[in-house]
Amino acid sequence: MTRTPDHSFRAEGLRVAYDSHVVIDGLDIEIPAGQVTVIVGANASGKSTLLRTLARILAPAQGRVLLDERDIRSYSGREFARVVGILPQSPIAPEGITVAELVARGRYPHQGWFGRRSSDDDRIALEALTATDCIELADRPVESLSGGQRQRAWIAMALAQDPDILLLDEPTTYLDVTHQLEVLDLLHSLNRTKGTTVVMVLHDLNMAARYADHVVVMAGGAVVASGVPPEVITAETVRLAFALDAHIMVDPVAGSPMVVPLSRAHPLTEASVPQAH
Repeated sequence: MTRTPDHSFRAEGLRVAYDSHVVIDGLDIEIPAGQVTVIVGANASGKSTLLRTLARILAPAQGRVLLDERDIRSYSGREFARVVGILPQSPIAPEGITVAELVARGRYPHQGWFGRRSSDDDRIALEALTATDCIELADRPVESLSGGQRQRAWIAMALAQDPDILLLDEPTTYLDVTHQLEVLDLLHSLNRTKGTTVVMVLHDLNMAARYADHVVVMAGGAVVASGVPPEVITAETVRLAFALDAHIMVDPVAGSPMVVPLSRAHPLTEASVPQAH
């Protein structure tokens, strides 16, 4: 495996608010280097706010985010982007830009002051287009794409940036199940082959449990549990964070925890619990 350098990346004492509405207050978190971290939680739990703060999109009212023990606000935009790649929840492309042009912009932090593209830039952009199944979309304007195609194009741009840390806010939004798995497999492969630290917000607990090395569960703007999936994805944690009763069984494909929601219409009975073989 060819590893990228490990970077320390953590937040301490974060307080983040939208006007007078405080979303996160007194939060500390450390992102494990070289691992896939998935942040989960119910709507309005603060997970996207946390990711946007780590990404320098939001400035905390109190506390700080530290990259290699430096406050991220002390980095220039280009310097920060050489290390940290960001895919926000609803990115907006300039009008008329093609997929190939969008992906090429991912190389900007690595280019000189005059912005001249090198053969390496072209190669890396092409690899990103190929990895995300966007080759046939390369000459199309981004605004002409379907939601799923557009999402893949943005992921390609993030991959072209070739960061050591990649932050993604719900990267599987708009994707059908097949493309969800392809994107998550791609991010998992990027982590395993290059050592890229991946941090993403996901809604699907089972996808989180399958792909994460480290899971962070949020509720009410606080971290209520964090660690490896088997220790974190429990019936108690699901009930606390999602107000949901669930049975936790073993995913027969990945061996990770699998959450089976319970309901009054389908209560859990001894006969309904799958037996291990």
